[in-house]
Amino acid sequence: MKFNKIVVIDQTKLNEEALKELQELSEQEIGVYSDYPEKKEEIIKRIGDADTIIVSWHTQINEEIIDACPNLKYIGMACSLYDDESVNVAVNYAREKNIKVTGIFDYGDPGVAEFIISELIQLLNGYKGKQWKEDQHELTDLKIGIIGLGVTGKLLADCLLPFGADLYYFSRSPKKDYEAKGVKYLELGELLNTVEVVSFHLPKNVNLLTEKEFFQFGNGKILINTSLGLPFDEKAFQKWIKKDGNFAIFDADGKASLSKDILDNSNIITSDKSAGWSAQTQQRRSAKVVKNVKDYLMS
Repeated sequence: MKFNKIVVIDQTKLNEEALKELQELSEQEIGVYSDYPEKKEEIIKRIGDADTIIVSWHTQINEEIIDACPNLKYIGMACSLYDDESVNVAVNYAREKNIKVTGIFDYGDPGVAEFIISELIQLLNGYKGKQWKEDQHELTDLKIGIIGLGVTGKLLADCLLPFGADLYYFSRSPKKDYEAKGVKYLELGELLNTVEVVSFHLPKNVNLLTEKEFFQFGNGKILINTSLGLPFDEKAFQKWIKKDGNFAIFDADGKASLSKDILDNSNIITSDKSAGWSAQTQQRRSAKVVKNVKDYLMS
């Protein structure tokens, strides 16, 4: 069984092997685009009469676009689908139209954890010029709060525990297995009052920190964000980062929603590369996207 036509509508970074497999699952030649369409008209044009599309986290597939593409049967997200409200696809509306929507998980987490630990160690010790405190600092006994103890948060905890870091977490559900490892649960306000470093691992569009929470976090602290979008109020962050001793670390995805004038602050450390985009990540991601397509055809 095959689809009539598959279109990869934006920059999903699927590898060549995955594209060849998708072609084998499509009656017509597949369409492959390597940029991000800016207007809905362009998105609709790219989809055309396709019954299947593959899309990254970047491009919005809203109700209007779904209505304009009546042949759609399947939307494969080449990104995580944590919950229906935080993604770029109108998932509930698509399901009402009998369109299957799938996402993928657990593909780039090792690279994200490596990025965080690498950048944190360099800031703690001044290896790249900027240094957190006057004296160099080890990860040992450093109080680190992980907000969102999903797959990536757990992997980060596993990497930090052997160094003797003092770990805390806040999550919407308890993680008793990690509490048994010594990762202590605290409510958000108490966590911010306790830790010296906070790392965000949340779905897109989840905003937890306002000016009140930044006040609780205080000064002389480090904030790390590798989540898609900003998990905090931008104006409150801008005020906080100007205080003495505060630092922030962002990868390319984490900083993408920040205003350019904020990024000029010397205590913000950024990367132009997204964490977790290794060759291994792209291999895992591509394989998972194709597997979802095959599983749907076989269902």
